[in-house]
Amino acid sequence: MKNLYALVALGFSLSMFACNKSKNELSERGFVPHPVQVSSSSGSFRLTAEQGIQLSTNDERLAGIADYFNEQIARSLGFKLEVGTESGAIKFQLNGNDSADESYELTIKEDELLISANSPSGIFYGVQTLLQAMPVEIFAENTGLNAVEIPAGQIQDQPAYAYRGSMLDVSRHFFSVEDVKHYLDQMANLKLNYLHLHLSDDQGWRIEIKSWPKLTQIGAQTEVGGGEGGFYTQEDYKEIVRYAAERFITIVPEIDMPGHTNAILASYGELNPGINLPDGDYETVTKTVEKAEDEFKGSNITREAAELYTGTEVGFSTLDTDLDLTYAFIEDVVREISQITPGPYFHIGGDESHVTAKEDYVYFIERAQQIVKEHGKISIGWDEVATSELLEGNVAQFWALEENAKLAVAQGNKVLMSPAKKAYLDMQYDSTTRIGLHWAAYIELDSAYLWDPATYVSGISKPSILGVEAPLWTETVENRADMEYLVFPRIAASAEVAWSPASTRNWESFQSRIRVMGKRWDNQGIGFYKSPLVDWE
Repeated sequence: MKNLYALVALGFSLSMFACNKSKNELSERGFVPHPVQVSSSSGSFRLTAEQGIQLSTNDERLAGIADYFNEQIARSLGFKLEVGTESGAIKFQLNGNDSADESYELTIKEDELLISANSPSGIFYGVQTLLQAMPVEIFAENTGLNAVEIPAGQIQDQPAYAYRGSMLDVSRHFFSVEDVKHYLDQMANLKLNYLHLHLSDDQGWRIEIKSWPKLTQIGAQTEVGGGEGGFYTQEDYKEIVRYAAERFITIVPEIDMPGHTNAILASYGELNPGINLPDGDYETVTKTVEKAEDEFKGSNITREAAELYTGTEVGFSTLDTDLDLTYAFIEDVVREISQITPGPYFHIGGDESHVTAKEDYVYFIERAQQIVKEHGKISIGWDEVATSELLEGNVAQFWALEENAKLAVAQGNKVLMSPAKKAYLDMQYDSTTRIGLHWAAYIELDSAYLWDPATYVSGISKPSILGVEAPLWTETVENRADMEYLVFPRIAASAEVAWSPASTRNWESFQSRIRVMGKRWDNQGIGFYKSPLVDWE
């Protein structure tokens, strides 16, 4: 009997050892998005204050990544590592300068930790994986830890799509520079590389345009519900661009037009086509426009400024597409924003312009595209823009109508995938969700994860897809707490859809890994939605 007890005890001990060993393996660290290939080895690398970071070159971008890494660990560990090119147990090895190559390799041994890549962005993404390889406490402040163990092994990784983004609507409700930086920090952790800022809509204009000052003097002064609104000075915007660039994130500015333009028309009545719209629901407004259009179109009327709007209806506003002054306005806006936007893209909106006649809409989009091109940028527009003739290289952002996305592909243009039924972060999780909308769908975590951009629309395959973007519209989002509740954890699902190969993605695996991600968010004080589909404990 004693021998039996001994065998049981030994078996229990061995099982506990195996369990602990599994938890300490590199492959069990809960990476999101999941790398292409992870292999575990025995042993671990012990990170202490005595170690340093060795850079393969004096490239200032590598030095910036080392500074970023030091800032991340200093919050929890209380120390920063020496950085230089002569020595260091942590090595950043830049093998080339191919900005289009975002792949990296992370090799962790007991005496050395190496991140190698062909571009600085690859090194940066290796750093994000390295941070996730550490205990989740690394994401907390003032932990009292003076060292951490990082399991040994090797990771080889690269993204499935070049464009991996999110959109933040700062027009319906305005968000401060610090809130945008907070959003950028979380995007960086998930290897997202484009932040699309929705800077104008019916409810508010959010960026300083020096040649048209009333846009901010008048058009920025409110938001949905009647709050005080706000705007970014050009210096604010430059700071957002700079902060994003440090995290290898490109800012994509959007000025929505010719619809969603009431804030413009409230600021400059001379751009108003002259249709006096009544208060009321969308159907009433639309019928009024249809009735009045023939009477007002091209007539010599007095143009009056629109009233500021704080509701949530859409489709009732339009710029005058026949007016030369409209295109002078667009020229100035695109010029000023492009001058402070180093990224390649300028988003021209183009959605839900219901009161713009079809032929006027097509004329306007094609002319707006040309203005953007003349300022050295590539146009992106919501999928309706594909009903016009797109310039070569321009992008249609699929959100609603598959036939529009197919029109873009038929013209030889690429599509940015943001299907509202899967990628919209403002949709409610279910009917009990405290904020959000549900006109597209209820989107629980599994729904946000279980889709493939390359098969979602019949006839649109991966070569025609630029990437994936998860938009957050903010009709119901008033503050950072609201933002966090709707965005997390679904933005992590979107990030994995954009980064990890479809063949390697697995819902059961994601459930276990997002649980670990939740502990990282807890340690940062992020108030995320704890989906009942995940055992967060």
